[in-house]
Amino acid sequence: MITTIRQRWFAALALFAFVLPACSAWAREPSLLLANVLGPHVDVTQYLVSEKFDGVRAVWDGKTLRFRSGRDVPAPAWWLAKLPATPLDGELWLARGKFDELSGIVRTSPAVDTDWRRVNYLIFELPDEAGALGTFEQRYSRIREVVAKAQWASLQVVEQTRVADRAELKRRLDRVVKAGGEGLMLHLANAPYVTGRSDVLLKLKPLLDTEATVVRHIPGKGRNAGRLGALEVRTRDGIVFRLGTGFSDAQRDNPPPVGSLVTYTYRDVTPSGKPRFASFLRLRDDP
Repeated sequence: MITTIRQRWFAALALFAFVLPACSAWAREPSLLLANVLGPHVDVTQYLVSEKFDGVRAVWDGKTLRFRSGRDVPAPAWWLAKLPATPLDGELWLARGKFDELSGIVRTSPAVDTDWRRVNYLIFELPDEAGALGTFEQRYSRIREVVAKAQWASLQVVEQTRVADRAELKRRLDRVVKAGGEGLMLHLANAPYVTGRSDVLLKLKPLLDTEATVVRHIPGKGRNAGRLGALEVRTRDGIVFRLGTGFSDAQRDNPPPVGSLVTYTYRDVTPSGKPRFASFLRLRDDP
């Protein structure tokens, strides 16, 4: 009896030792500002506008660089040593249309120095939980100062400008998309530093996108017999639907696992909340 109790006790300790590091990782997940979609009644003249870069979100606390998930970015020590002591929020980025290559680089451990020499860190926010840095417009000025002082070509400012009206905003969106960009971000100029999803930060893209959790794999038919036909997914609002387009042959042969987060594009939603013309884009960009 005593032996059994001891065995159970040691098993519990082993499980605790295994789970504790994972819980610590969750606890370290940074609180970030997340974007809503630009609505029709927003006064865009009150926002600073920038390009939306298709990169990997990364937060620097002055000592450690972390993904949006809270996990450490396995960047080379020499790369991290060039970052300032000031906390930063931005995107790791290679170039337009290079997301998949970038994702492979920043997930690789140990890091490959030659790859990381191509990685830029584009800064669009200064974490300021104490509220000491004022409005976003004031923080943007501070970002420019911090980046200029670093004197490192891979550390760059995400340029922010105002627009006169929605017509100018549309023209700017068209230019960015034509050049291969993803879309635009709008940050409320007079906003204090906040986190969570709100209208302080808005996104504008030709196609909308968001995330959902994979619930089930639907077998394919015809040319897709024997492999994935569609993903059944659930949104954060509890809407369940199927994603059947946007997959490469390789992705149908090796689909995103059940429980993973995927990003999909869509045009709008039905009255019941289901997305119209939804198409798979990729696994969520957080390593």
